[in-house]
Amino acid sequence: MPSLTELVRAHTDLDDDDVAWLSLLMADWQIIADLSFADLVMWLPDRERRGFWAAGQMRPTTGPTALVDDVVGTFMPAGRRRMLDMALEQGRLVREGDPEWRDDVPVRVETIPVRRDGRVIAVIARNTNLLGVRTPSRLELAYLETASDLTQMIAQGFFPPPGQRSDHADTPRVGDGFLRVDAAGRVTYASPNALSVYRRLGLAGDLAGVVLADLTRDLVPPRRRPDEETLSAVLGGRAHRDTELGTDQVSLVVRAMPLMPRGERIGALVLLRDVTDLRRRERELVTKDATIREIHHRVKNNLQTVAALLRLQARRIDEPAAKLALEEAVRRVGSIAIVHETLSQAVTERVDFDEIADRLGRMVTDVSVAGDRVRVLRRGSFGSLDSEVATPLAMVLTEVLQNAVEHGYPEEGTASGTIRVEARTGLGRLHVVVTDDGRGLPADFDLDVSTNLGLSIVRTLVESELGGQLAVVRAAHTGGTRVVVDVPAEKLPVEGGAQPGRR
Repeated sequence: MPSLTELVRAHTDLDDDDVAWLSLLMADWQIIADLSFADLVMWLPDRERRGFWAAGQMRPTTGPTALVDDVVGTFMPAGRRRMLDMALEQGRLVREGDPEWRDDVPVRVETIPVRRDGRVIAVIARNTNLLGVRTPSRLELAYLETASDLTQMIAQGFFPPPGQRSDHADTPRVGDGFLRVDAAGRVTYASPNALSVYRRLGLAGDLAGVVLADLTRDLVPPRRRPDEETLSAVLGGRAHRDTELGTDQVSLVVRAMPLMPRGERIGALVLLRDVTDLRRRERELVTKDATIREIHHRVKNNLQTVAALLRLQARRIDEPAAKLALEEAVRRVGSIAIVHETLSQAVTERVDFDEIADRLGRMVTDVSVAGDRVRVLRRGSFGSLDSEVATPLAMVLTEVLQNAVEHGYPEEGTASGTIRVEARTGLGRLHVVVTDDGRGLPADFDLDVSTNLGLSIVRTLVESELGGQLAVVRAAHTGGTRVVVDVPAEKLPVEGGAQPGRR
């Protein structure tokens, strides 16, 4: 389905400011569709005036749809729908004409010119399903009256108002709570849902006839409401904006849309939404996230304590093999601690592994005797990884780098070198290649029969823990060693209690 911008560029002569105007309008036209109980279709005039292109469509949530199929991207030749032509040519709302029959459903069609800076840049077709039409209730009459005011504002070029749209992802809809206020900010109509919202704030009587801003000041403590200017502007219906307020038990999002069908403000539409449960869940998530970060922080501290104890033990041992084993254990524990340290500072259970990889490279070279002669360079990006992938991958990378430093550049040598780490992601997988320019693999090396502890750890983690593949070969261009690790970028599900890849 083509976007508004794509259709404008391909078929019309509208400029960027026109597109911005239409985008602002379409950001709010769900409200107009709901108030009208009708489907809206945005028609753009073709640059050669051969007809119209459908650039947007919105169905109502308050009534049955009149358009079963999506029409965005379709072309309507000039003359086929005279009401579209009349709205464009005459610049007025067109309501005359008999209902159309579509799929055995009578549909009333009205067309609304979209005016900007004195020009009609588009036409909105409002399609109302007339099946089962009955005498409207007070609520429906209030909806329709407000929809009429808004459509006149569109036709006169007063809607949409310039400026930023709502920042609230949970901005109110018509059905959440509907109020209409006059020019003085006095409530002229309140829907049952809007009355229920204010009852939860503590209102004992009715909303009709009260000044909404004054009533809200009485019900909402100063610390839980916005500044006085915002409160008066929104609840008085003077500004097209929204705000949040409430008590210790109730939270509301309030949105106002001034109504000025003939250029003078006659009142406003005010929408309310009770977001108490949403805010409670958000607070629970914040608390949960803080708890998880604290757990990661404590795990990191505990691991560092373990590493410190192992390091102390290593200093008291004279046996070189035992000392080396403890130093390797310190390094492995340290690599896990780095992951938990990163998670303790993250908002989610995902980490930027590039930072971890760079720290691991520095850690390996810092503790190695040959580290001052070897540098680790990273190219490409690991991306953001889930913690269940990041922890074993950190150990894998640590072991591979340590093997490269230890066996590629032995202590008795003097040659310097470079270890290159290349990472890329694609199609849900992570591909990592570690290449050194050291002395390379022994002539009789076979991964399947190797007894090297580091390689055994790497193979177990890659194949069993991460469900990936491992290859260790001689690097053709450098003469050193090339290690290839290919794993899923996300943790694979465990089936039947077995780890992925376990045989």
